Amino acid sequence: MSEKTGKKLIGVYPGTFDPMTKGHLHLIKRASKIVDHLIIAVADNTKKGPLFTIDERVAMAQADIDSMYEKYCTIEIRPFNNLLIHFARDVNASCIFRGLRATSDFEFEFQMTGMNAKLDANIETVFLMAADKWQFVSSSFVKEIHALGGDVSEVITPATHEKLNNKQGR
Repeated sequence: MSEKTGKKLIGVYPGTFDPMTKGHLHLIKRASKIVDHLIIAVADNTKKGPLFTIDERVAMAQADIDSMYEKYCTIEIRPFNNLLIHFARDVNASCIFRGLRATSDFEFEFQMTGMNAKLDANIETVFLMAADKWQFVSSSFVKEIHALGGDVSEVITPATHEKLNNKQGR
């Protein structure tokens, strides 16, 4: 609860999560320490050409969250297909969590944060730096490495690995 307002603090962690990686899960664990309720917002963005459908990505994210052993608040998975700032407003979020791996991430995130602040100055953006262990991990790399026969088992959960094997015919 916010000491100032007495309201439950709700945060949103958005992404395509195609698929969710252990880097994402590490950020989710850390974000869960900051808010009372965390919504993992799975973007239904077909422009990115996801490998998995929105329903598959939501189910995979739910399975990964269900198997997390360190959660510090309630965590909910929800799909969305509108502007992130509108989604955050609709769920009464006070903040949006964004993960940063490298300076290249910062450029994009900085611009998006500025635009979101113009659209709704009441919703803060909180940047969480990826841990050293996860700075190189991205869903795109996971899919490409896996498709070419590489081992990605260290960077995704076993359940996600099984789904990736099934999807890519392995």
